[in-house]
Amino acid sequence: MKRMIAKIAGVSAAAMTMALVPLAGTSYAAGCSGTGCDNRGPVSMGCDADAVTKGSATSRTHSGLRVELRWSPTCQAAWARVTATGEQWYERYGVIEKWSGYGTGFQRSLQVTFPNPGTDWTNMLGSPTAYYRACISAPAATNEVDCTPFW
Repeated sequence: MKRMIAKIAGVSAAAMTMALVPLAGTSYAAGCSGTGCDNRGPVSMGCDADAVTKGSATSRTHSGLRVELRWSPTCQAAWARVTATGEQWYERYGVIEKWSGYGTGFQRSLQVTFPNPGTDWTNMLGSPTAYYRACISAPAATNEVDCTPFW
């Protein structure tokens, strides 16, 4: 009986090892590319894995607000990551903008409300040939807009 249990345990261990071996060393593939990433989350699509910051801006009128322009080379898509280090008295937004030219040919934008405090991000806009910038936008009453340079 002990031999049978040992044999079953050995076979089970070998089967588990063989089942897990293909998972070792595999990478998570991005779930979208280019315009297929439009309005999709960078984390849920795996695009944050190779993301780099291409620019950042801070609010001129309210300390503690920062926006970063993030880019994933694998996904060919950009998004805005926003960080607030303190409590916000007025609603501010982080915006990602997509343009066909360097400051000309506005195509689309997406926004996220700044957390109170914390970090959050917009969904993505994708295209390998578009220009992007990320902005801090305040309510219409103050008309505050602080942006990264175009990239």
